[in-house]
Amino acid sequence: METGVSGRLDDLMAEALKLQPVNVCTYSPLVLAYIGDAVYEVLIRTKVINRGSMQVNKMHKKSASLVKAESQANMIKVLQEELTEEELAVYKRGRNARSATMAKHATMIDYRMATGFEALIGYLYLQSRYERLLTLIHDGLEKIGEFS
Repeated sequence: METGVSGRLDDLMAEALKLQPVNVCTYSPLVLAYIGDAVYEVLIRTKVINRGSMQVNKMHKKSASLVKAESQANMIKVLQEELTEEELAVYKRGRNARSATMAKHATMIDYRMATGFEALIGYLYLQSRYERLLTLIHDGLEKIGEFS
């Protein structure tokens, strides 16, 4: 296991939540997207509240604008060239997964790209590759003109 902050966080979560070791490669791309969606939203909300105190409704609108499928699709478009072969394969598995649902206000293409992006986020999170996860989110936000 890694040392430092991520190692401590992993240990704390495993102990407190009684987590069993699991091979992340056994999860379906939709399961990876499920956890990736939550992780990405928490990180975006953290970034939004860090910009200073404002009305919660304004924070929600800003967060929602960055976690919607269209924004996630834009993020992965600008990040694709930075991805390793492994990361690109995870993204494509997520993008090509057939989901039973679709976002209300998204095109099918954006929704599938967003699902692939979320699968990648979930994959990196479950592997405790926090530095890489945060680098991609930072770079993506910067490239789409958010929080530069």
